[in-house]
Amino acid sequence: MNIKPMLVRLQSAIGRDDLIEQMVLIPEPKRRSFTNSQTAKAVNLIVGYNASPNSHTALDLAFWIAHQTRLATNQQVTVQAVYVVEQNQGDKYLDKVNWANYLTSCECSVTDVYQSTTSVLTQPKIQGITQLFPEQTVAPLEQADKILWQARSLAEEWQGSFKSHLRFGNVAEELTKVVESEAADVLFLGCKSINHAIIQTLGFNFPCAILGIPNGIDE
Repeated sequence: MNIKPMLVRLQSAIGRDDLIEQMVLIPEPKRRSFTNSQTAKAVNLIVGYNASPNSHTALDLAFWIAHQTRLATNQQVTVQAVYVVEQNQGDKYLDKVNWANYLTSCECSVTDVYQSTTSVLTQPKIQGITQLFPEQTVAPLEQADKILWQARSLAEEWQGSFKSHLRFGNVAEELTKVVESEAADVLFLGCKSINHAIIQTLGFNFPCAILGIPNGIDE
């Protein structure tokens, strides 16, 4: 999809004329011409979210753009927040095999829980898990639940379609997997430059456009 109209509408709404230049970190890839059915497809906006001020701003911008896009085009727009618990090989309490067992026997209040080695679990709850597993095992999941709860709270204000994802592993790899599986149109990140480490890791042949946050809007 063409993201320029989205940013033009945002520029108009907040009275700035430099958002396209500042926000587009990685342009949308060149694709074959769209058919009418492809043009009318639902719009998916993915946000890398970790509850930092910058990622909070990125999520705000995504909701703002989603609202404007829905009004201007009548298309269905879904905003999706992705929080990745970084998983190092030495972290025993985040062992992939163990987490597969933990997640199949517990529930947490996350809309969608993803892990590469397991199937999707929908609307789990953390209740009782603290009695079953060591505190150091439960802590990352509880923290993730709090972070995604913040994202869901913002989504209630927008009153639109929203999904949250909890994933474990390498941040860049997991973001890419979600973008690909959800056929995302845009990935929003809380960074301001292509020199940011996450942009360098994601690379310049990313499957969708990557937008950052402009100077001044978060101040």
